Amino acid sequence: MEEQAEGLSELLGESGAAQKVSDSKPLSQKNHNTRIIAITSGKGGVGKTNFAVNMSIAYAQLGKKVILIDGDLGMANVNVLLNIVPQYNLMHVINKKKTMKEIINDTEFGIKFVAGANGFSKIANLSVEELEYFANQFSTLGNADIIIIDTGAGIANNVLQFVAAADEVFVVTTPEPTAITDAYGIIKIITTEIVDRTVDIKLIVNRVHSPDEGKRIAERIITIVGQFLSYKVEYLGCIPEDPLVMASVIRQKPFIIVNPTSKPAVYLKHIVGRIEKTEPEYNEGVSNFLKKFLGKKK
Repeated sequence: MEEQAEGLSELLGESGAAQKVSDSKPLSQKNHNTRIIAITSGKGGVGKTNFAVNMSIAYAQLGKKVILIDGDLGMANVNVLLNIVPQYNLMHVINKKKTMKEIINDTEFGIKFVAGANGFSKIANLSVEELEYFANQFSTLGNADIIIIDTGAGIANNVLQFVAAADEVFVVTTPEPTAITDAYGIIKIITTEIVDRTVDIKLIVNRVHSPDEGKRIAERIITIVGQFLSYKVEYLGCIPEDPLVMASVIRQKPFIIVNPTSKPAVYLKHIVGRIEKTEPEYNEGVSNFLKKFLGKKK
C-alpha cells in the first residue's frame, strides 16, 4: 500500500488534478473541491441506505451535481432502491475493462450512481500501472459537487477505508438499544483507529416517533462519546417513522419522490439544509480522497 501511495502521489498533482496516463483519457484540470460524505452505521437494518439514496436526491433537487457510490461491498442494495440493474461496476474499472464514464448510471431522479463490487479489496494488490488507470478514472468524478458513499454496516476494513478518506462521516442509528450501542461502537472505532486527522462525525436518528425522541437519543450518544472518548459529535436531525418509507422501498421508488411533502421527506430536506450551511473542516476533493483511501498520510 505504501508503494501504491507513492505512485499515486506522483500521479496526482498538488492542485488535485490527475495527470494524463498512457492508456486512459486526460482529465479535466479543474480544481473542484468535491464534498465527500460517507454514510455508515454500527449495524444493519437502521435505514442507512435508504437515507443515503433520499439524501442524494434532496441534494440534486438543490441543483447540485451528485454521485452516489454503493460502498456496501458485501450486501450492495442501492440499485434495488433505485430500481436499477447495473451492467457494470467498479470492478470493471479496476480490471481496466471499462472507464468510469462507462459504468456511471444515470437515474430518473437527477443523481448519478456507481455500483460497488464484491471484489473491491483487490485494489490493495494493484500494480502501479493498474493503480494509475484506476486513479485516473476515479478522479473523473471530481466534477461532482458532492459524492455520497453508502458504506457497509459495521467495522469491516473497507468500511473504515471509506470513512477515513471522506470529508465527513454521517452515522445513522435508530432508537433501538442495540442500534444505539452499535452506533457508539462504530464512533469509538472511528475516533480511535483513524489517527491521521480529526474525523468530522455527524449523527442522524432514524425512525423516531417524535423530534423529542430523536433529540433525546442523540444527546445520550453525544454525552457518552464526549465522556468516554473526549470527542464532539454533531446532531444533524431525525427522520420520523412512517409507513410511507417501507411502501416506497417495496415500490423501489425513493420516498422523497413518492411524496415530497411527507414528514420523512420534509425532515430530510431540513437535514440537508443544515448540512448546506456548514463546510467540513477537511474538504479536499477527489484526489486527496484517493490518497487517504490508499493509506497515504497527509
